[in-house]
Amino acid sequence: MSKKGKVLMAMSGGIDSTVAALMLHQEGYEVVGITMKTWDYATSGGKTSKKETGCCNIDSFNDARLAAVQHGFPHYILDIRDEFGDFVIENFVEEYMAGRTPNPCVMCNTHIKWRALLKRADALNCDFIATGHYAQIHQHTNGRYFIRKGIDETKDQSYVLWGLQQDLLSRTLLPLGTYRKTAIRQMAHDFGYPELAKKSESYEICFVPDNDYRGFLKRKVEGLEEKVAGGNFISTSGKILGQHKGYPFYTVGQRKGLDIALGKPAFVTQIIPETNTVVLGDEEDLKGSELIVKGINWIKYDAAGQGMDAITKIRYKDKGAASHLSTYENGVHVRFYDQVKGIAPGQSAVFYEEDDVIGGGIIQRPMPFMS
Repeated sequence: MSKKGKVLMAMSGGIDSTVAALMLHQEGYEVVGITMKTWDYATSGGKTSKKETGCCNIDSFNDARLAAVQHGFPHYILDIRDEFGDFVIENFVEEYMAGRTPNPCVMCNTHIKWRALLKRADALNCDFIATGHYAQIHQHTNGRYFIRKGIDETKDQSYVLWGLQQDLLSRTLLPLGTYRKTAIRQMAHDFGYPELAKKSESYEICFVPDNDYRGFLKRKVEGLEEKVAGGNFISTSGKILGQHKGYPFYTVGQRKGLDIALGKPAFVTQIIPETNTVVLGDEEDLKGSELIVKGINWIKYDAAGQGMDAITKIRYKDKGAASHLSTYENGVHVRFYDQVKGIAPGQSAVFYEEDDVIGGGIIQRPMPFMS
């Protein structure tokens, strides 16, 4: 047994997780590689030549296994399609049907991937689990574990990890958090895997690799097009502007693909599923200063959100904006000091104290809210 401990490393076959595994191996950890199969795209009927993608590509399985074998540590493939599908995909469909815009990567990390890893880590007597995410984990003087941004701002993934609870954070290693992507590419060369540095990275949803989420919804919800066809586009003042193809096929902030001519750019500013209505407005109408967040997971402090200031990010690529947090029923009321654009129910709101994640949750609605 290694003095540093035994670690179960999630390996997708890509550059980040492969280099992370080799770093830990080189540092003296006893590494066990594991590749998770989350989705069989061939069963979804998508129109693409790529049957599977990302973590579910057979080439990626082989790449992960090859790296493990060449460096003398074991590798396993873990089929979690049932665990993944029951929650992540059902949540994805339900959120769109509720007029919200989900973030399945957050849901997967929070409810499936880490729990599946920890369960197998315990079965294999591993002390830790590890992934190739660009973020850091630290322990506060109060004893709590928390997430800190990765030093490479262009790759930082702290936003999608807000849902991890203390028992998961205390057992997790994130080797890449203190490195920039350029350094990881160089390490891939140094470890003897120059082809990894050239390997394309997937930014698609793993179960929608053709990026056609509308087509995916149509295949998952029988008769969806007929059920939602003929709803109204309305203005922010309530005037009927025309008809749309169905509210689930639109997202807040959308400008392209509306198929309506108004003589000026129009944006989706709100979706009202109860009446199959999509509200259109100007870019200015996308701005707001308040929102409600539910499903909160506090990380850095045991109880927060009670009259404190924070930087709040409302989407993955958002830079964040200064805000004030206060309790609201069983959630948090976020009030921004300046207006922000594109508050989308279903997306995550993540609260930061400088580079540290305080906590996060799911945006329920902006305020005020048209009904």
